[in-house]
Amino acid sequence: MNRTRRTGGSSGRFRAHSPRPATGRRSGPGARSTARPQEFTLPVTLTEPLPAVGTFAELDMPDHLLAALDAEGVTVPFPIQAATLPNALAGRDVLGRGRTGSGKTLAFGLPVLARLNGQRAQPRQPLALVLVPTRELAQQVTDALAPYARALRLRLTTVVGGMSIGRQASALRGGAEVVIATPGRLKDLIERGDCRLDQVAVTVLDEADQMADMGFMPQVTALLDQVGPGGQRLLFSATLDRNIDLLVRRYLHDPVVHSVDPSAGAVSTMEHHLLHVHDADKHATATEIAARDGRVIMFLDTKHAVDRLAKHLLSVGVRASALHGGKSQPQRNRTLAHFKDGHVTVLVATNVAARGIHVDDLDLVVNVDPPGDHKDYLHRGGRTARAGESGTVVTLVLPHQRRAMDRLMADAGITPRSVRIRPGESELQRITGAQTPSGVPVTLTSPVAEQSERTGSAGGGRRGRGTGRGGSGRGAPRGAGGRTTARTRRSTPRNNP
Repeated sequence: MNRTRRTGGSSGRFRAHSPRPATGRRSGPGARSTARPQEFTLPVTLTEPLPAVGTFAELDMPDHLLAALDAEGVTVPFPIQAATLPNALAGRDVLGRGRTGSGKTLAFGLPVLARLNGQRAQPRQPLALVLVPTRELAQQVTDALAPYARALRLRLTTVVGGMSIGRQASALRGGAEVVIATPGRLKDLIERGDCRLDQVAVTVLDEADQMADMGFMPQVTALLDQVGPGGQRLLFSATLDRNIDLLVRRYLHDPVVHSVDPSAGAVSTMEHHLLHVHDADKHATATEIAARDGRVIMFLDTKHAVDRLAKHLLSVGVRASALHGGKSQPQRNRTLAHFKDGHVTVLVATNVAARGIHVDDLDLVVNVDPPGDHKDYLHRGGRTARAGESGTVVTLVLPHQRRAMDRLMADAGITPRSVRIRPGESELQRITGAQTPSGVPVTLTSPVAEQSERTGSAGGGRRGRGTGRGGSGRGAPRGAGGRTTARTRRSTPRNNP
């Protein structure tokens, strides 16, 4: 449902925005303002940035790349692309922040590919590196960039855990201009002698704050220290906090800073609801929401809870599937493919699905278990209301969780709508589309042929084929904007990789 978008949101000048401590208000009696903590330190920029552009045609990019954008239906740059692309294409280091679905993948991907146009990597010596925190995000970045890499005859290799390291090593030995990797698997390949980073000319850190949260920072800095000096660095994320200060100080030189959205990243087209439920009603409430018409992602805290809810939903007639870190990568790829093509209507997941997953026309996200902090909330909710579309985020709140959720909403800069709910009530149906499940158990079977498991490049395919064609890019939709989405429909221009 992506539409061609105007470049609004960013004024003509591309400038650094001083982060101001936004405040959010608690709901309920005694509400008070709370400053959002841990804002990142704005780096010093010495050189005036280039102004934003209004069209891709204004950019100094190869003709084949411009033609590929047009062929993919990507016609107008999103604000973060309009602002950062001129500077990234000029070789500047960039620190960019934009909400999920705002177009970050192409904002960093197009400059990388344009810079490498006409070059050929030697065996085991990539020319560009994109570091991401999760396997799903790596795959979706690959999918989003694949058509543009093909247009320039550049080779992409995806390097992630959970897939054949031998196949990935083989792809690197054959030569790959761009490596899209998670830190742990790339470290393993370097230690095996299958990859060197001394020829990398441009490095991208995607969702660097999450890599810090997941404990990857020592691995990330060790990898960056192996990249030759003087290269270009692009750091993009939907949320930036003090966890990335070290990276900015150590690795970015005179960076252009652009923030399309505040750190909270709240989206104006997204509704937020806190549904206050009794402990005894939570399970039935979640079940009725899952039985709605249309797809939904439901987040829970643990792998065990995810498996248990998915099994229950299948037993009452809801086509649900589980996604968490305990699944093999082929299983995770297959589950996502089934959810995107509608074979599965409910994706029950841990936070592994909170970033980097784009699904067209997903209008509801449910926190069955409330997230641990405001960043997790924003990234979970960012699976809906992408690329200007509307969506709803619902959180089931037990009595003992109310105060914690009020604090979390304040930190996120969100004023939600709160309501007490019981299963079967009309208000629950109005907000979520909840209904009583059929009660007839269903058994999921793989669709015929399943397009050869549709998982292509996760194992290190060099052509950047990727899994399926769904991936617009960086947390974003399909075109210029985001992460990975389903195949671009020529009749509906998209721009959100």
